[in-house]
Amino acid sequence: MIVAFSVAPSGTPTDAPAGTGDAASVHNAVAAAVKVVRESGLPNHTGSMFTEIEGEWDEVMDVVKRATEAVGRYGSRVSLVLKADIRPGYSGELTGKVSRLENALDANG
Repeated sequence: MIVAFSVAPSGTPTDAPAGTGDAASVHNAVAAAVKVVRESGLPNHTGSMFTEIEGEWDEVMDVVKRATEAVGRYGSRVSLVLKADIRPGYSGELTGKVSRLENALDANG
């Protein structure tokens, strides 16, 4: 499965890690979430608005949960937006879908 998600804090920071500069800054919170994703070892891609991660249901959802918890330290509440493509038996789709799109554009361009 591929999950695209975006997570952001709001409200007053609770216990943002020391040394993170402006604890209320969203980029520090997003960096904490992306660090969790990258350290997971699962295929992932971060864009300007969403991070995508690919793997099995339980492992992907565990990473999303831990990333959300990491952001939770930067505010009294957290907003999570999640979209999932659940396609059992397929892997490598994080890049495969984009490759097929590029091929279609080349063929029709």
